[in-house]
Formats: sequence, structure tokens, C-alpha cells
Amino acid sequence: MYSFLFYLILEILGFIFLFLSFSVIVLYMLIMILSAMEMRDHRRKNRFADYQDIITSPLAPGVSILAPAYNEGESIVQNVKSLLSLHYGKFEVIVINDGSKDDTLTKLINAFELQLTDFAYHEEIEAKPVRGIYKSKNRSYNRLLVIDKENGGKADALNTGINVSSKEILACIDVDCILSHESITRMVRPFMEETNRKVIAVGGVIGIANNCDVQDGTVTNYRVPTTLLGKFQVIEYCRAFLMGRMAWTRVNGLMLISGAFGFFKRDLVVEVGGYFPKTVGEDMELVVRMRRYMDERNIPYKVSFVPDPLCWTEVPESEEILSRQRNRWIRGTIETLQLHKVTAFNPNYGVMGMVSYPYWSVFEKMAPVLELMGLLYTVTLIVIGDFSAFYFIALFIVLYLLSILVSSFSILYEQVSYNNYKDKKDLNKLIVTAFLEPILIHPKIVLWGLKGHWDFIKGKGGWGHMIRTGFKKVEDKKNIDPNTLNS
Repeated sequence: MYSFLFYLILEILGFIFLFLSFSVIVLYMLIMILSAMEMRDHRRKNRFADYQDIITSPLAPGVSILAPAYNEGESIVQNVKSLLSLHYGKFEVIVINDGSKDDTLTKLINAFELQLTDFAYHEEIEAKPVRGIYKSKNRSYNRLLVIDKENGGKADALNTGINVSSKEILACIDVDCILSHESITRMVRPFMEETNRKVIAVGGVIGIANNCDVQDGTVTNYRVPTTLLGKFQVIEYCRAFLMGRMAWTRVNGLMLISGAFGFFKRDLVVEVGGYFPKTVGEDMELVVRMRRYMDERNIPYKVSFVPDPLCWTEVPESEEILSRQRNRWIRGTIETLQLHKVTAFNPNYGVMGMVSYPYWSVFEKMAPVLELMGLLYTVTLIVIGDFSAFYFIALFIVLYLLSILVSSFSILYEQVSYNNYKDKKDLNKLIVTAFLEPILIHPKIVLWGLKGHWDFIKGKGGWGHMIRTGFKKVEDKKNIDPNTLNS
């Protein structure tokens, strides 16, 4: 009897894993097709667009750039100067010093001639107490506002910035990111083009600046990172932004806008209560909550995406720091899906409820767990002698080739659209990485995802410590002593 049940369970699990494997193949092929269609339409639509008209147009919405800062003393001045130099007519830069323990605030005060003001602070969204609000005595910096507050985390800092902001659109960014001079003009355009559907949020591509040259707040020379983990993340980001999010935009099912670079309708963000400070996935959670708000009121809406290279960031290239990041990502995903589980397979929430939520639940949240179960299932079959080497090798080869195909297409999308990596050596390195990733890197991603699940079960919170080495500046290269290169 027990033997029968055991083999029955194995048989059922076999069908489940087979179904999931073919589902992955079909879904990725569909994602490639949808993203290609969306990229084609975007390029046709914007081929002759004149973004200079948006800068001076009286119809262009005002933008409040919110930049939380915690212990950013080493680079805060240069980063803020870069933000103030963006090409746009109506915008303000709000830097939120989230209780930094270093000299972040002091450097801001000295560099921008700031003085404490009697700013009328209205707390529309609950947040930690504000210690002071600073403005510059120098008219050259009249767009800048600096908030000094008690430490409460990124979400709480953003809520404070929202309370102070005065423009129609919120641009929530990481203060250490590099933004293109045209970033605002390109990101506000979808808001200006809305017709029968209200655009509630717009996401953008995040590029990787590791090993690139940066001059005057702009990436001037693109190169792939030197480490395998860095090169892997270039491919991963291309897959996520140029394929995944483009495909979800095509069906209006986008549930995630990167917290490093996202634009939102201020009135709607305030209406839904701002960012939720008790989750480490505050960016995804806010988008899902905004979508729920619109769906529950039957208001036609759209979450848009701009696939232009407008923002660059530094990614971790050590396993220790990357593991913390992936741990936080999976915990944030689990928290968001649990907070909004009412949307699961609920037709009242449209595409999000019927397609996006189930996809994220199975192929994002549960992916590490399912892969571990598949491994244990295979080991069990080997132990009991019911293992088909031919079936296993055939399925492994199919999935391995699929992984390479998807990665190769993501690299192709980047080259066709932007051609940032002009050196053929860089392209060759990315192709080699695409072949190595499934074997050398993916198992670690699964392990870190499993650790994230375990930490969530234990109730672990927090972001973890992120260490950055800083961008490579052209000026730095000029100051290198040639004699040290051979040492």
C-alpha cells in the first residue's frame, strides 16, 4: 500500500515537473515575441520624436526628483550636481538625508550654501520626524531642497519627500545613480500621451556602469565589467528590462518598476498612502497597490515602460554582496505577493490578477523552491533505480539551450536598439558568459533565493549592507601613473 502511494506521488510529481518545464519554454518564447513587438513599436514611434519641445512646453508636467541618501558623504555633492544639470523646464530636486551618520548633510550645506528654512511641512503620508528643511542662498541652486530627518529606511525617506514635493510627477531614484540629461523628457512623455487610459507609473531601463567611463555625470565609454558576476548581471539586466518588462508592458501586466528609477503620478501615490515602510520590496508593493486601486474603481489605466538607456548604476561584483541583494529581492517579492494575495486569479483585477500575479507566484517567487524539489526528485529516482538518463539529458539540453537563446536575444536587443557595447571583444565576453551562466552562476542564484525564503520564514528584515566602489571617472584615468600599471 505504502509502496503504491510512494510511486503514485513520484508519478504525479513527474508530470508536474514536466508541465512546468514546458511551461517555461512556452512562456519564454512568448516573452521574446511580445518584447520584440513592443520594441519595434517603440522605435517606430520615437524615431522622429523631438524631445526638445517637451522641455519648453507649457503642457509638460512638473517633476519632483526624490533622492534618499544615507551615508553618501563620499559622492553626494557630485551626484546632486548631476541631478541639478538635467535638461528639463519644470523640476525640483529633493534630497532626503535619512539620518546619515557620516558628513552627508554637512557636505550638502557647504557645497550648496544651504540654510535652514521655516518650511511649512504638511504630513500627507505618515513618516519619521523631520529635523530640518534646507534651501540654498544661491539662486543657481533654487531647484534644490534638502530634508534632514530621523532614520526610517528608504521607503520612509521617500514618503517624507512626497510630503514636501510640489510637482505632478514623482521621480523616485537612488541618489548614487547616473541619469542621462534627457531622462526626464523621455520619462514624462508617456504621461503626456495618455488618452483613454491614465498612465499611473513609468519605469525605465537600468544600465550597468561598472568599468565604464563617467565624465560630468554621463557615461562616455561603455565596457562590460571585468568579473564574471558583473558580466552576468549585464545579461540579466538586458533580459529583465529589454525583454521581460517590455513584454509585460505589451499586455499591460507590469507589476514592478525599479526603485532606482521610476516615475509616478503624485496624486495617486498620496491617495494609496505612499510607500509601505514595513517591506524590503517597497518599489514592487507600491506599483501593485496602485494597480489595485485603479482596478477596484474600474478606472482604465496603464503602467508604461521606456526602454531607453537613461539611468546607470553600480552593481555588486562580489558573491557576498550580490547574495544579500538577491536575498532581499526574494523576500520583497514574497512580502508583496502575500500582502496582495486577494488579487490571485481574481478577474476583478484584470491582467494583474489573472496573469501577472500567478506568473510571479510560480516562476519568480517559487522558482528556487521548485528547482530544489526537481533536484531532490531526480536524486530519488536515481536511488530507487527508476532514472532515465536519456530523458534527463534531453530535458537538460533543451532548457540549457533555451537559456542561451534567451540571453542571446537579450544581447541582440541591446545591440539593435542602442549598440552601447561597440567593442566586439565585449560582445564575445557576453556570449561566453551566456554559455557559462546556467552552469556556474544560476545554481548560486537558486541557493541565494532559497536562503531568502528561509530568512523570510524566520522573520528576518532589513536591506543588508551594500558596499559600492564608485564609478570610474575619465579624470581618474588621466591621473594614473603609467609606472604603476606593470606593478
